[in-house]
Amino acid sequence: MATFRYAGRSARGEAVRGALEAETAEALADHLLARGITPTEIKPAVGSNDVVKDLWERLGGGRPGIKDLILFSRQMHAITKAGLPLLRGMRSIAASTPNPFFRAALELVIENLQSGRDLASSLGRHPEIFSKFYVSIVRVGESSGTLDTAFWRMYEYLGLEKRIRDKLTAALRYPTIVVAAIIVAMGVITLWVLPKFAPIFAALGGHLPWPTQVLLSVSGFVAGYWYVIVAVVVAAIVGFNLYVRDERGRYRWDKIKLRTPVVGIIAVKATMARICRSFALTLEAGVPMVQALTMIARATGNEYMGEGVLSLRDGIERGESLSRTAQLSGLFTPLAMQMITIGEETGSLSDMFTEVADFYEREVDYDLDHLSAALEPLLIVAVGAMVLILALGVFLPLWDLAATGGGFG
Repeated sequence: MATFRYAGRSARGEAVRGALEAETAEALADHLLARGITPTEIKPAVGSNDVVKDLWERLGGGRPGIKDLILFSRQMHAITKAGLPLLRGMRSIAASTPNPFFRAALELVIENLQSGRDLASSLGRHPEIFSKFYVSIVRVGESSGTLDTAFWRMYEYLGLEKRIRDKLTAALRYPTIVVAAIIVAMGVITLWVLPKFAPIFAALGGHLPWPTQVLLSVSGFVAGYWYVIVAVVVAAIVGFNLYVRDERGRYRWDKIKLRTPVVGIIAVKATMARICRSFALTLEAGVPMVQALTMIARATGNEYMGEGVLSLRDGIERGESLSRTAQLSGLFTPLAMQMITIGEETGSLSDMFTEVADFYEREVDYDLDHLSAALEPLLIVAVGAMVLILALGVFLPLWDLAATGGGFG
């Protein structure tokens, strides 16, 4: 079967676009008409003008982000709460979705619903968009008749995720700009400034200070072998990506990230907030504890922390209490452990995990608000080191020339 891109109008006159598989364009047209869509254009998905676009999509370009999922969850909550037919509501959502990749996925979900699949299974056929955690919450809501509540929970959960990401991005923006400026400045000095001083330095013969000799050697190497440096950098990036795709490599890299100075502790707290929020969400939805922990381990976004969550699951499967297993895992702070113990004793684990998640999120907010201040000493040291290198490498030989009375008379 070939993939075709189509454009048309729905029964309500709304513009509809997407991509579907069919034997022929005529078969796709018949299929669209049966769905109440009047096609105005049908063409092969990959033509001479679509090769770049198709490659871009295969590389992950245009994939829906967390903002798309937040909007989708809010819209699905609205239509399920209002009692609209699911197919009718999803067609409206798909028609109004600006992201073409997401729109095409939603149209395939609609196709699966029409063929008799349930919503959770239909969403699960697109793991690049809907995580296993998302699909599991939808499945629980679908089976319990509380689909509107399930989508509202995911809307709130993803909204909190986005808020933490936005605050982290804002906190790292200034340090990133400073580091980038330092790298650019060093590159300009190495490639263009130092070669201009080379004739002056040559007047000193073999008596150049060692910092200047190092800078000139680096400048000459970069100018003569820049293509080698570019190739090494590209190979390093590709090799790193391949390394973190491997299960063991990803585990080690995730462990290193959590031990990074300053930023690592924030990553730990943010991940713990995600784990506790997810646990509260699944328990409130009625998911069994062992199954909930398995789902959460896959949704942590960090293989090292996910391994800790799996140790919780293994302890519960052995018949141990959650509080004892959590204490042995070393994941939680003493205050969080006390709250979990109280929740287990009072039968209000869901509420207590919500409180623990709020606690970690407040900690993350505080740390992010003070992240720039924590990174300022490191930035000052980096800028000072660059100035020192320039002073020693460029001005020392000039001062030597001035002291000997040569080159300035």
